[in-house]
Amino acid sequence: MLIAFVAAVAGVWAGREMFPSPPSPGVELHSLLHDGLGLDEAQRTKLETLESRFAVRRRALELELRADNARLADAIEVEHGNGPQVAAAVDRSHGAMGELQKETLNHMFAMRQILRPDQARTFDRAVVKALTADAR
Repeated sequence: MLIAFVAAVAGVWAGREMFPSPPSPGVELHSLLHDGLGLDEAQRTKLETLESRFAVRRRALELELRADNARLADAIEVEHGNGPQVAAAVDRSHGAMGELQKETLNHMFAMRQILRPDQARTFDRAVVKALTADAR
């Protein structure tokens, strides 16, 4: 049994080393924005301000989503099926998810506004790539 366990762990390690997961599109976009566009100091300062504000808003929405998930769990526990409480909890959760997506887009467009036209073109291509990564 010990040999099988060691072999399994070695297999997982080898798989991760040989076939690493690609970085998520959001990470690539963040990296491009901070390291690949040649932002000047004024742009970096504005970007830090935008990111600080967005981090607070994103955290609040993520907490709201967590609370919605807890309400959904409670509704499932009460109804043991797809009843009216479950449906209401799902609808509420979808509202919070939609709000997070809208806030994320607002943040993205605000970041774009601090870019020069040449930087914005590169940024736009990266955004399209990030949004369509799963479709390719």
